[in-house]
Amino acid sequence: MKILLCGHVALLACLVAASAVGQSYPGRTVRMIVPVSAGGVTDVFARTLAQGFNEAWGPYFIVDNRPGAGGMIGSELVARAAPDGYTLLMAYTSHVTNPSLWTHLPYDTQRDFAPVAMIATVPSVLIVHPSLPVHTVRELIGFAKRRPHELDYASSGTGTAAHLAAVLFSQRAGLFLTHVPYKGGSPAIYELVGGQVSIMFGSLTTAHQHIRSGRVRALAVTSKKRNPAAPLVPTMEEAGVADYEALAWFALFAPAQTPGLIINKLNSEIDAMLNHRVLRERFLAQGAAVTPSSPGELADRVRSEMVKWRGVIRAAGIEPMKN
Repeated sequence: MKILLCGHVALLACLVAASAVGQSYPGRTVRMIVPVSAGGVTDVFARTLAQGFNEAWGPYFIVDNRPGAGGMIGSELVARAAPDGYTLLMAYTSHVTNPSLWTHLPYDTQRDFAPVAMIATVPSVLIVHPSLPVHTVRELIGFAKRRPHELDYASSGTGTAAHLAAVLFSQRAGLFLTHVPYKGGSPAIYELVGGQVSIMFGSLTTAHQHIRSGRVRALAVTSKKRNPAAPLVPTMEEAGVADYEALAWFALFAPAQTPGLIINKLNSEIDAMLNHRVLRERFLAQGAAVTPSSPGELADRVRSEMVKWRGVIRAAGIEPMKN
């Protein structure tokens, strides 16, 4: 009986301590690691989120850009950090594609991270140079099938969301297109505007100004629903490509074994932020749809997206890169 009582006392002490940690969090500086350079969409979303946390809890959250190796440098830093909630990762789509694109990762994508919440998704948009005599996706498919391997498409780099969106399109439509990778989305879209390449799946955020000016022609967005930033542009499925969705997505993770009370506190605040009209409009201005989720829903998404893109990458014959 005495041993049992001691056990109950110890358990109660642990629960009280954990509750105190959750209530006092953050209390000191929290680093939100962004595994890409400053200025891009991932960085903008991280800074928007950090600002929201700071407005709610005080000036504790800072953004720390750690770019390199397709996001792996920053991700490894978080995977190896203490699981106390003071180092977080703003991950993007490469989080689920890297396991299939590299021969070795310095962490386990599912085992070494605790999902916190989804933040937003951003579709790509299929755009073509105006000299291409097509105005719909069906016309593009017919044109490309009559000219196998003759049409080329730009991307922001091998294995990026733009590249994989094009690979998925080619697979679903049965096309043979030539990939021309660039070092980033900006040089890729400038080459499309200049007519050096014919096709591109570009970020809606980046492409929007060129669509409005008529320098490129938008054929479809890669989401299941039309995007409010481009309501007249049909989805790929509406345009005739069945079972198609290719989204860039952004989510917050913590190191594995981070206390559940801290995870839930972060998740609840994110949910409140993403349901606030002003913040939703900030994301909409970037062509993004806010997508709050539970930690469990994010874990399910990671698993399903890893399976999906592994199949796409293997079917395309894309060889994993050595690192």
